[in-house]
Amino acid sequence: MEFKHVSVLLNECIDALNIKADGIYVDGTLGGAGHSSHIVKHLSKDGMLIGIDQDKDALAAAKERLKDYSNVKFVHDNFSNIDSILNELDLEGVDGILMDLGVSSYQLDEASRGFSYMQDAPLDMRMNRDNDFSAYDIVNKYSEEELSKIIKDYGEERFAKRIANFIVNRRAEKPIETTLELVDIIKAAIPAKMRRDGPHPAKRTFQAIRIEVNSELKILNKTIEDGVNKLNKGGRMAIITFHSLEDRIVKLKFRELENPCNCPKEFPVCICGKVPTVKTISKKGIAPTDKEIEENPRSRSAKLRVIEKL
Repeated sequence: MEFKHVSVLLNECIDALNIKADGIYVDGTLGGAGHSSHIVKHLSKDGMLIGIDQDKDALAAAKERLKDYSNVKFVHDNFSNIDSILNELDLEGVDGILMDLGVSSYQLDEASRGFSYMQDAPLDMRMNRDNDFSAYDIVNKYSEEELSKIIKDYGEERFAKRIANFIVNRRAEKPIETTLELVDIIKAAIPAKMRRDGPHPAKRTFQAIRIEVNSELKILNKTIEDGVNKLNKGGRMAIITFHSLEDRIVKLKFRELENPCNCPKEFPVCICGKVPTVKTISKKGIAPTDKEIEENPRSRSAKLRVIEKL
């Protein structure tokens, strides 16, 4: 399948990065180079774009799309390793970092990847297919308590305990191997009247399993810290989130970096000595326009948050 992905909040991201022609910019989630193809247009031959992605299909598509540019470096890795990636490239600082935390349209639509609850496929959900650990391992090997916890914490699913119980009971008969097998189990676990309204009954559970497979939330805080440490003064970090869990982590980490003082509120002056390292550019986060949502419904839950290095 051709790697297709509609870039969310594209113009807002380009504006947020405040791109300098000779600057160095990192796209930590390169994908098919939707955002990057616009970033690189703003760069001179002295500027540089570093595209990172853990999905080899995405990298191949991006290389093809950006083949006319000589100032792009492609890295097959996870953006959580941004510190070591930039060190290996002998770069002490960069002028901007972009991270789009959403699953690409390609990954969702390519049935064999196992991300979609609408198409039958082996239980996979690995963004980096070089990794051995997949959705199959979670569904078939996690304890009932572990399953319930991730479905509740990462999926914010009210029926997490019941879904976990149904999964464990079903796999006792035989391993659960495909996405639609899992969907049927989830549907059976959720009362019929609760399935009629709202999102697809499997949406939250699939989100939870995907997050666990790819350690998406566990790496966010450190990635933000490492990225900010690598930003030059005036450099910006822009992060697009797609659900409340991600957005909460990004918002709180940005707030902590902007207001790091941990002195008791009753102290008249700060004595901890911690000083802000960033300032927030978008206090409430930037949402897509109604027009963008109409043209690309998958952008509906997106939010862009931006900070600038002091």
